[in-house]
Amino acid sequence: MPLTNYPITAIDQLGFSFTLNQPPKSIVSLVPSITITLFDLGVAKSIIGRTKFCIHPKSTVKSISIIGGTKNLDIEKILSLQPDLILANKEENEKAQIEALKQHCNVYVSDVKDLYTNNEMIEQIGWLTNTYDRANQIINQINEVFKSITPFSKQKVAYFIWRQPYMVAGNNTFINHLLKRLNLVNVFENFEGRYPIINIDQLKQVSPDFIFLSSEPYPFKSKHIEELKSIVPNAKIVLVDGELFSWFGSKMIKTPSYIKTLYTMLTS
Repeated sequence: MPLTNYPITAIDQLGFSFTLNQPPKSIVSLVPSITITLFDLGVAKSIIGRTKFCIHPKSTVKSISIIGGTKNLDIEKILSLQPDLILANKEENEKAQIEALKQHCNVYVSDVKDLYTNNEMIEQIGWLTNTYDRANQIINQINEVFKSITPFSKQKVAYFIWRQPYMVAGNNTFINHLLKRLNLVNVFENFEGRYPIINIDQLKQVSPDFIFLSSEPYPFKSKHIEELKSIVPNAKIVLVDGELFSWFGSKMIKTPSYIKTLYTMLTS
């Protein structure tokens, strides 16, 4: 029995609205973390398009058509699929391309800045896809597992996302929100820009206790630990799973257990 009464007027996280006359039978996801969320909501059979970065779940996602990258979508291919619904994200996707798709399709744009807006997005997608009950189960799981996190003790951290030039997570990012949630102090939170470019002298000046080298978008490796160790020898430098820090949506269910392991590694 349907949970959502169609037709519905949907409002995305940017405040734009569109009308769905029935549960979407053909969905294009432009965001890797949203693709995973759709699978967890149980609507995998409705996904007809994904980006090349939508690589999870590996066992089943390969059969879904690739419609370009998150920043360079194949607009013509997407339109040829005639989707009932396109799911996008303000940060992940380019505004001009989203506007082009809106001329022909229903496009929901998420804007996830923290766990609250993450849960809001899951709830809204659940409503759009007629999986409201399952969406609320996922939200409850996320809320429960985050209660189990042991907070750090206000240690200073730098979260690196890129090399040559060095780029770090700054303010107004989902990553920064998670660092705060863990009771860590982001040493670059007050720098200009959401992902500021920093230099060696600035890194020395802020003197972080920890440096997190993310697995994405730049694939940091063990050799980069040594590179930074020569700059800030007193910092504990570790490779971290970028997906578990930045892939919002249902992926967040797995983040707290990972954080527990990271906590033990850094504080033992």
